[in-house]
Amino acid sequence: MYAALLNNTLVLAVEEAKSTKSNKKVKKHYFCPHCEREMQLVCKDKQSYFKHIPSKVNLSGENKEHAQSKSILTKALREVHFNAETEVNLANGQLRADILAASNLAFEIQCAPLNKSEFRHRHFLYKQIGVKDIWIVGQRHFLGQNIKKSQLIFFRRNYFWQDYYLEIDPFKKIIRLKYNVLLEPLTNKAHFQEEKFAISAKGLKKLWHFQPSLHKYHVNPNQQKRYLQMQLAHKSLKGMQIANLLYKKRQTIDDLPPWVFISLREINSPDNVSKYLNQS
Repeated sequence: MYAALLNNTLVLAVEEAKSTKSNKKVKKHYFCPHCEREMQLVCKDKQSYFKHIPSKVNLSGENKEHAQSKSILTKALREVHFNAETEVNLANGQLRADILAASNLAFEIQCAPLNKSEFRHRHFLYKQIGVKDIWIVGQRHFLGQNIKKSQLIFFRRNYFWQDYYLEIDPFKKIIRLKYNVLLEPLTNKAHFQEEKFAISAKGLKKLWHFQPSLHKYHVNPNQQKRYLQMQLAHKSLKGMQIANLLYKKRQTIDDLPPWVFISLREINSPDNVSKYLNQS
């Protein structure tokens, strides 16, 4: 990150680096503007940035996972004739790629927490310099039955896989592709298909040429309707929002068309009832 809080004021790493050089005796305490964890200023190779001070308890495993993931993926990329390098500075020092596979292709391996604004900043910088960034997540972000908001930034989409998600397990030496990911009509429960690929030259080639048959999923509309009734009864945030929309439209649950309880929806899309009520 290139900005942090100092005495509740947002400061830039490049400016703080200059200040530190002129007055090395002053100890400053920087904090993340997003998660409020303490950060440290790093000045290295004419580049200045802030990084979170690692927690010895929580982050040691993530650091090992991240390092091993970079190492074995870089080796596999070199085996398929990419001139892959790790920790490469880009965008005039504003960005550091985990793995730069080619001049226009980078891999980011995300094992630690990452907020939406920091992701957008890094993704925008990659786009600005014409580099495609492929994000692969570690164990902390593995996709389960229910999708978390923090996972939404890592989804991508293509013709063969539709909405998909990439995970890395350096200890088993596999990349896990979860593809054809769809959400239930009203809940955040995910339906997806899954395939594993070895982190090797053969495995990467298989991944790049993978063209699966996509399954059609089915949900129980009665369960979806009961979920909506529960949200309304418990006056949850979602329930209150939908209740307000129903009131404005002078409708009840029984007035809703059947498809809102049947059709699965894409990642990063609103629930079907909200979508219907906002469009009708």
